[in-house]
Amino acid sequence: ARLGALVRVLRVGAAAAPRPARNSFNQNTYCVILTEFLRPRWVVCVPQDPRVLDSMLPYLTAYYGNPHSRTHAYGWESEAAVEKARRQVADLIGADSREIIFTSGATESNNMAIKGVARFYKSRKKHIITTQTEHKCVLDSCRSLETEGFRVTYLPVKKNGLIDLKELESAFQPDTSLVSVMTVNNEIGVKQPIRDIGEICREHKVFFHTDAAQAIGKIPMDVNDMKIDIMSISGHKIYGPKGVGAVYVRRRPRVRLEPLQSGGGQERGLRSGTVPTPLAVGLGAACEVAQQEMEYDHKRISQLAERLVTKIMSEVPDVVMNGDREHRYPGCINLSFAYVEGESLLMALKDVALSSGSACTSASLEPSYVLRAIGTDEDLAHSSIRFGIGRFTTEEEVDYTVQKCVQHVKRLREMSPLWEMVQDGIDLKSIKWTQH
Repeated sequence: ARLGALVRVLRVGAAAAPRPARNSFNQNTYCVILTEFLRPRWVVCVPQDPRVLDSMLPYLTAYYGNPHSRTHAYGWESEAAVEKARRQVADLIGADSREIIFTSGATESNNMAIKGVARFYKSRKKHIITTQTEHKCVLDSCRSLETEGFRVTYLPVKKNGLIDLKELESAFQPDTSLVSVMTVNNEIGVKQPIRDIGEICREHKVFFHTDAAQAIGKIPMDVNDMKIDIMSISGHKIYGPKGVGAVYVRRRPRVRLEPLQSGGGQERGLRSGTVPTPLAVGLGAACEVAQQEMEYDHKRISQLAERLVTKIMSEVPDVVMNGDREHRYPGCINLSFAYVEGESLLMALKDVALSSGSACTSASLEPSYVLRAIGTDEDLAHSSIRFGIGRFTTEEEVDYTVQKCVQHVKRLREMSPLWEMVQDGIDLKSIKWTQH
């Protein structure tokens, strides 16, 4: 089954530029990375691309200057690296580098975007529109603003996970300041009609924010073509380092934000604090690699996703694919296995990195609020498993996952009295259950 650890030995340092005597980095150093062989959970977090690590290493060792220090060469070197990374991020989304603000990740970016816009324009506008299937940090930011006197409209979604554009149109109010809709859902992979939403927001002169953490580097994104005013980006979703992200903030027409934190006024005064040069460099390199390989990655991931879904559904009956089958990112697959408890299946597949929902809510025993929002029955919501496929996923990993999944679903169903009743032709919905 090819379990265990795959040892990947990377020669690092060859790309590091020659340094003066203060360079303590050994050009012959080898970096050994141990990675678990089976990782189909590429939605929550993906492994760092070796090319990204290679770009970061010099700034973890030799180039250690503060990028905000303007009085010496050490600072100038780091500043140049950060600005290059800023351009790399901007190029991926068709933006100006001056519109990119580095953050600690998409959660901070979402908080900055939603709270920042709402609070800056609160004297004139007190209404926000979002959807019921957004990431938890977006929903919690909106709930926090409600305690400050803001009104929030949480749009429902259709059974396929997509919003109804007519409902969006009717939700606008004279004092609406912001619309926030996720590009690709992190649990069911559906892709919202971002360009259409951007057009509607522009017609109403309302700022449009999108959480694009699951979309950047995976599908083409252009902030000007899509009329996006603010966009949240995460590093570790695109094979970059954890702990870094960015927020795109449009300059024309200008979007104003109230900063969440005070300090030295870095990042155009919107995000005070020293920018971590190695992490910013890693994010920039990840964006550059993604731009170069997006088309190839998307084609390959689509083939692997089709292989996974087709094999499982051909061997196991009563499997439901959650979310729209066409308007989706193929690397995020959410399947419900009727008459099987999802947590039991996860425990049985403990050698495969899977989840029953978002990592941010994985400690909760409640069914996914995203699945409930699309009208999934509670029993089916409890039986859902999310599969993620990424750049380094192999056919062998997919086939192993399918084999184990099919094996344990059949085993768990044989133990289920509900499955036995269904096989006997009993309609479970017709039964009136009583408690003793």
